[in-house]
Amino acid sequence: MLRSIGLPELLIILVVAVLLFGGKKIPEVAKGLGEGIKHFKGALKSDEEPEEKKQA
Repeated sequence: MLRSIGLPELLIILVVAVLLFGGKKIPEVAKGLGEGIKHFKGALKSDEEPEEKKQA
């Protein structure tokens, strides 16, 4: 069964990320990921709008 990610799993992911990217690259990677998610959500919202609103 699937279960939620707990604290030990998050710590392991964080350690692996620091080893892969280094301490200075983590904020840049997180910023890029956040911007990508923001653009993805914006694209989903624009697709959900009815055609009448897009033309007006």
